[in-house]
Amino acid sequence: MNWMWPRATGLKGVPKNGTQRPIRFRAQDRIVESMSLSFQIEATCGEARAGRIITPHGEIETPVFMPCGTLGSVKGVPQEILEELGVKILLGNTYHLYLRPGAAQVRQLGGLHSFMSWKRALLTDSGGFQVFSLSQLRKVSEQGVQFRSHLDGSSHMFTPESTMEAQVSLGADIIMAFDECTEFPAERRRAQQSMELTLRWAERSKRHFEAHKHEVPWDLSQTRVLSACGQDSHTTAGEDGGAAARNAKLKTQNSTENRELRTENLAKIAGNCTQALFGIVQGGMFPDLRKEAAERTVAMDFPGYAIGGLSVGEPRALTEEVLHSTLPCLPVEKPRYVMGVGTPEEIVRYALMGVDMMDCVLPTRAARHGLLYTSEGKVSIKNARYAQDQSPLDPNCGCRVCARYTRAYLRHLYANGEVLAMTLNSIHNLAFYLDTMRRVRHSILLGDISVLHSALQSRA
Repeated sequence: MNWMWPRATGLKGVPKNGTQRPIRFRAQDRIVESMSLSFQIEATCGEARAGRIITPHGEIETPVFMPCGTLGSVKGVPQEILEELGVKILLGNTYHLYLRPGAAQVRQLGGLHSFMSWKRALLTDSGGFQVFSLSQLRKVSEQGVQFRSHLDGSSHMFTPESTMEAQVSLGADIIMAFDECTEFPAERRRAQQSMELTLRWAERSKRHFEAHKHEVPWDLSQTRVLSACGQDSHTTAGEDGGAAARNAKLKTQNSTENRELRTENLAKIAGNCTQALFGIVQGGMFPDLRKEAAERTVAMDFPGYAIGGLSVGEPRALTEEVLHSTLPCLPVEKPRYVMGVGTPEEIVRYALMGVDMMDCVLPTRAARHGLLYTSEGKVSIKNARYAQDQSPLDPNCGCRVCARYTRAYLRHLYANGEVLAMTLNSIHNLAFYLDTMRRVRHSILLGDISVLHSALQSRA
């Protein structure tokens, strides 16, 4: 199976079937500001959108895939390599960081950015999904969730207020309201009760956050906000000179028009330096409940919205049905985040549906088990067939792994349990995911997503 996402091409003459002219916006047309976050939509093509999220620790081009740094670390990959790969935002896990080293200790060390020496943006989840996964070690009530640590069995209580306190202490740029992740399968009555609880917890989360949002542990004098006109000089792996030139032209287009407003937005955010709290939409696998949950969560006026409770065992068709029913209910001018997804095919599909942000442990977890994603299909590097293979892992990938090492060497490392195998495999898979998202964004900016739709249909 070919996993190479076709490169978008320039448009000439009459639009082809499935191709749409990109709808472009001036910065002031599609921008929402809070004291902590600015979101600008630069172009749309069908339901898909390309934009920018500006946070106190930098600018994020969307749609974006966010690697998971559960304990303040993307397993096996140092921060300087993540920067080299072009990662602009990492996800941290409140549950795990709360247990060790502890949110209070991270605060004393200057917050998560300072603790892990990461100058770019961070997002932390509320811990709701992790507590959900402790099905035999938790008890849910109106107050919150009583649970036992998976580490030592000690008893703890998560409430909307305590998870807000922990996330403020950690100091991520984007934090999440406390929610209950509904299991699958769940009967309608159970899903509705869970939805109502999540909505009440969202109100409590927002109320506590608003009262304590200025307690973020950032040292304002050390907070680095990216230049309003700064651009990465990154060329997507496999991108030819002509495509690179077209991409560069797209990046600079409208820059004069937008620069002053973007500089003003950055200045405002840097001056206020608070976090952005996103609401989470639940409702199980029932489209009408999802719609109701979305409308009621939007009424609380968060600066961004997440769709949770997916990738919990349901078939992909059901996931898409939930997204189709939920996304139209979310404000077009605010970021949309689908939590915990997915495969390379899924992140492309969801981006084309209008999702701006996604995260998943899959690229690094699969890498640790020897499963690698390439433009020529999935490679299980443990297989003996690669023992004599002196070709690069992926001839169409420009990452440091594919540029230097052979499949035979990667198999040797994995077969012998070398720690380097985990690191190199993870670097490549992350590069593949990030390059996939860059291609999607490039296609949206060009107004030609037909090649992406065709690639998805060929794999259906």
